[in-house]
Amino acid sequence: MAKRNPAQTRQHILEAALGEFAARGFDGARVDTIAEKAGANKRMLYHYFGNKDELYLAILERTYEHIRSHERDLDLEAMSPPEAMGELVRFTFGYFVAHPEFIRILNNENLYEAQHLNRSTRIKDMHSPLVEEVRNTLARGAEQGVFRHGVDPVQLYITIAGLSYFYLSNAATLGAIFDRDLRTREALASRLEHVVDVVLGYLRP
Repeated sequence: MAKRNPAQTRQHILEAALGEFAARGFDGARVDTIAEKAGANKRMLYHYFGNKDELYLAILERTYEHIRSHERDLDLEAMSPPEAMGELVRFTFGYFVAHPEFIRILNNENLYEAQHLNRSTRIKDMHSPLVEEVRNTLARGAEQGVFRHGVDPVQLYITIAGLSYFYLSNAATLGAIFDRDLRTREALASRLEHVVDVVLGYLRP
């Protein structure tokens, strides 16, 4: 009989839950389906996560931790301020493109007015280092005379995320309205360079 691997079982449950919640939302996701896809049973799922709400919260925390950990790897401090901000924009846009489940999870949580996210202290703590890194980059840019003074790092990050998020989360409807495919490689590259230009243009003194 194969020995049970708790860490692996937990990981399989999280992976299955991410796919199910991203595809069907919190209300539509079924614990039975998650357990089946994970190769586990409901008793084991409840043993690790307690209930559906706690499993969903674990998915939210895992989702944010994944993007925050990749942001930390950017090492913005090692770049010139314009290079650093351009890199943050490119990373954010590229991450959203590569991880559509992130956008779907966020869309779903916004429908609930962030009621699950508000229960997490971990997610809020994850954002502090990012805000501080952006703040330091803006300060360096202002000191060097390449960025304007007085830019709020939180407002700037929301703008960067919004310029990317809105385009990708609404690509189907916008594409239908303007009669163009906004998800081709060429369209995505064009949008990315536009967002970089918008952000860097705003930051110029």
